[in-house]
This record gives sequence, structure tokens and C-alpha cells, in this order.
Amino acid sequence: MDSAERSTRRRRFRIRAAVSALVLAGIVGGGSVPVALAGQGPNSPAAAVAEWARMHGLGGVVTWMEQVAYALNPPRSGGTVAGGIETPTPVSVSTPTAGPSTASASPGPAAPDPLTVPAGLAPLSGEGQWRSLAMANGRTAARVAQIRPDTVHTSYLVSVVWMDPQLLMFTLHPGTEVPGAVPGAMSQLGGAERSVVWATFNSGFQMKDARGGYWQNGQAVVPLSAGAASMVLTSSGRLSVMAWPGGEPQAGVAAVRQNLPLLIDNGVIAASVNSTVTADWGKTLGNAAYVWRSGIGVRADGTVVVACGPALSVASLASALLSAGAQNAMELDINKDWTSFITYDQPGAVPHRLTADQVPAANRYLSPSKRDFVAVAPRGTGA
Repeated sequence: MDSAERSTRRRRFRIRAAVSALVLAGIVGGGSVPVALAGQGPNSPAAAVAEWARMHGLGGVVTWMEQVAYALNPPRSGGTVAGGIETPTPVSVSTPTAGPSTASASPGPAAPDPLTVPAGLAPLSGEGQWRSLAMANGRTAARVAQIRPDTVHTSYLVSVVWMDPQLLMFTLHPGTEVPGAVPGAMSQLGGAERSVVWATFNSGFQMKDARGGYWQNGQAVVPLSAGAASMVLTSSGRLSVMAWPGGEPQAGVAAVRQNLPLLIDNGVIAASVNSTVTADWGKTLGNAAYVWRSGIGVRADGTVVVACGPALSVASLASALLSAGAQNAMELDINKDWTSFITYDQPGAVPHRLTADQVPAANRYLSPSKRDFVAVAPRGTGA
């Protein structure tokens, strides 16, 4: 056995020892780890333990474990995309055929320009091209496009979903633990919404790491911070992204979810995406680590874009959103256990992960979720 192999084995042993210590601490300290595992829902045991540790002051240990695991198994360089660009099957979402919510929708916003393939790469067949993902009243309500994240990680794809707010509406759901219960809001898909929901996607960091607040239904669960990147949802189901101006939300605002600073501000990527200060974009792994990341942005025409994929740095996530035309954008969550975009076939709310490589279970929001998330439903359905 050579020295490199011995070093790798030692690091793997340390990870196993750290995990064991976390679990033992939970058992000795009141049994909260078994409780967390029992209530993990569709999350993996590893994700549940990591979540428990971060919520109990052991975030530094979890971050160290993630850094070691990343060093042992970083995303591969080079190679080609297995299977090429995926071709989705568009679904029809049911919206009213008359009324003010759709009467003003025709002809709708123009299709976005194709995504820009990273310079120096020959485009794959279909790379960067928008394909229909959902139809409503004979019009495209959502599109998806995929590109490779950069010139190094050429065997991976980042997906970008474009959504028309004239046909779709957005609702924020609190998690049972992030940020905690909110009166009048559910931590899962339920009621009338469950029968019409078309898509869901993850929200942001745990609140202690988000460097911002959470406000919903007139209640500041965590105080809002002036200047923080903010996903703002109205009572009519519109969504915008902005730097919070300060003060209380105005009439008509249903929810505000903050996370870090703006990733893109008025069409310009934040200079700090290349900062070596990990606190700029969250403690986990740092800005330059190539991990699963997600982000959301709003274009000049008001349409919404969400990016999600593996092998992304903060800078390459910002580049993907800018390529999709985002004028303002923010990072959402990171790491494979928390990032996903899920669509639902109706009737029955049958869930499907947008891409096969996404890790979280497709049914993660059909039962109470520990983390907050956004649901997307056809406009005018009263969800």
C-alpha cells in the first residue's frame, strides 16, 4: 500500500469517526438524532444527520467532513455527457380558458435567446436550446434548456427552467424547522394546491447561514435584513428578486425569503463570486467548490428562471442565470441533498425529478418538509 492510499484511508476513517461521534452525541445528549432520523421523511440518513448537526451547533464539524469528502471525490474533469441532452416530455397544465388571469396573457413573452455554451466548447446537439416543458391554453408556460457548466466539467449539465408568470403562480411554503411553523402556511403540498401543482423547487440556506430573514403572512419569523438578496412573492402569486430596501413589506406581499447578497444585480454578476472569503456565499465548501447548486432570477420581461445542477461554482451558477437573461438573481441552496426541481403529473400529483441525476426524493414535498420550498401552479386555479 503506497502513502497516497494510506492517506486516503486515514481520511475516510476520520469521516466515519466523525459521523459516529455525531450520532453518539445525539444519543447521549437526549436522543435527538434518532428522532431526526425517524422524522427524516424522504431525506437520506446522511442528510438528516448533517441537518441535525448544523442545528445543534456542530456546523463546523459537518463542513470539515464535507470538505474532506469533496477532496476525496471531487467532480470529474473532462469527459462527455452520457446520453447527450435530455429531451423532456411537455405536460399540459390546466388553467381557466377565460377571465382576467388569462385574457391578458396572449400573445405572451417572447422565447428567450438560447443559452450560451461556455467559450471554447463545440455545442452538443441541442445544447442551450429551449424546449417546451409545460403548456397552458395552447401556449408555452415553461421551457427548459441545458448547458455544460464550464470548459473543465464537460460531462455534467446544468438545467435552466424558464417560467411565464402570466400563466403560472408561485407560493412559498415554510419548512417545519427552516424557518419553523408559520400560521396559515403549510409545510407540504396539500389541499387544493396538491391537485393542481405543476412544479416545486428548493428554497435557501438554513436561516442561521442565510444572512437574512424570513417573513410570511404578516409575521417576521426571522427579521429581514436591508440589502439582503430577497425572493419576494405577492398574494397574487408573482415572484421577484431584489436587494431588500429595508422596512416592512408593503401591502400585497405574501412572503419574503432572504439568502446571502444578490448574485446578479441589474444584469451585472457580483464581483464577490470569485472571492476567497467563504462567508461571502455560505460556509459549506466555499465559493469555488464545484457542487450541486441552485439559483433563481427574474428577467427584464418579468419571466422567472431557475438554474439547478451539479459541478457548479458560485461563478458558473451566476453565468448560467445571466445567460438565461436574469437581471436580478440570487443563490438558493447548495449540495446534492437539498437542490432539486420537481414536476408533477396531474391528476394525482405524480412527482418526477427534472433530471435523473438529482438526489432528493421526488416525493419530498408531498409530506411535511423540514426545509422551505416554492410551489408553482397554473394561474387562476385558486391553489
